[in-house]
Formats: sequence, C-alpha cells, structure tokens
Amino acid sequence: MTLDAQEYKNRFIEIYTGNIKREGSEKLLEYLQSKNCDFFTAPASTRFHNSFEGGLCEHSINVYECLKSYLETDRAKSFGLSFSDESIAIVALLHDVCKTNTYVVSMRNVKNDKTGQWEKVPYYDYNDTLPYGHGEKSVYIVSGFMKLTRDEAMAIRWHMGFSMGEDTRLVGNALRDYPLAQALNIADAEATNFIEEKRNKSK
Repeated sequence: MTLDAQEYKNRFIEIYTGNIKREGSEKLLEYLQSKNCDFFTAPASTRFHNSFEGGLCEHSINVYECLKSYLETDRAKSFGLSFSDESIAIVALLHDVCKTNTYVVSMRNVKNDKTGQWEKVPYYDYNDTLPYGHGEKSVYIVSGFMKLTRDEAMAIRWHMGFSMGEDTRLVGNALRDYPLAQALNIADAEATNFIEEKRNKSK
C-alpha cells in the first residue's frame, strides 16, 4: 500500500523520535519541519527516482526499511554487522538531507500527444545554493545540530559508493573499513533502483 505525503511525514517522525535520542536531534527535527526547510515536500531527484513532491521523505524511509531488512539477514549477521537502532535511523533517514532546498519548480513547454498542442507543465529544476558536495553536505548539515560517530559520518559521506565518480581508492577504502557505509550503499541502491523505479514505471 502506498502512503500519501502526510503519512510518510508522520512515519518519518515516528521512526526518528523513536530511535534518535542524541543531543541536538530535536533541534534538527524542528529544522526539517520549519519554513526554512523543504525536506518533507522536496522530491528526491529532478526526473529519476521519486521526482515528485514528498519524494525525498519517502526515499529516506525506503532506505531505512531496506537497511533494517538487510542487517537482519543471516548473511549480514555472519559478517558481524551490528549497529545500534539509533545509528541505523540516523544514516538512513538523514543521508540525503543535502537535497533540501535545492529543487525549484519551473515551467516548460511539452507537446500533448493527444491534442497536438503545446502546453506549459511544471518540472523540478536543480539549484544548489550550498554547493558542498553530496554526502559531505549531508554530514555538514547534520553535524550543525548533533554529533555523528565516525561510522555514521563515513556511511553518510560515502553512501553513493562508486556512482559519483570519486577516487576509486578512497571509495573502496571507505566501504571496506566502515561496514555501515557499505550497508547503507546497498540499502540506498535497493530503494532507488528496485522499490522506487518499480513504482515510477507503474504510474
């Protein structure tokens, strides 16, 4: 069953407040809900996965559920992967907080296949006024409110794995030395490429 945007927001807050108790976490949640932040209405991308209003929040929850599911498997446990519920919630829910306040609604002309007429339709454009990178920007924003452990910071920083064109040695070292980063990368890819891609194709 697909939830609506308000239900996803409620679910996000439920997971967040139920698991994240760190000093500063309440202030961060207040910021995410404030008029200065569009976290709960922003898309997750301009035209790829979850490119609709509320898509970022939904994606964050999808990643959380994928990460929890992966870490509960016997295979993950056989590798000794064990992290606190707080760490899991932090890295999954906040890994893409860098995308807040970066998408703006613009208009473009699109030809209607049925009528043959050109029509103005809205679309999301990308305008990053704080160009600090991707994962590192999320770390920067979150760290302004609460402290991250090194494992959490590395997981958020490197959650895109090799897909960002970074120095492959750095990426490989990070994923090898910080298993939470590898686990988050897997969960992010699963949510993006399977759960959300399937939903987008079904529309």
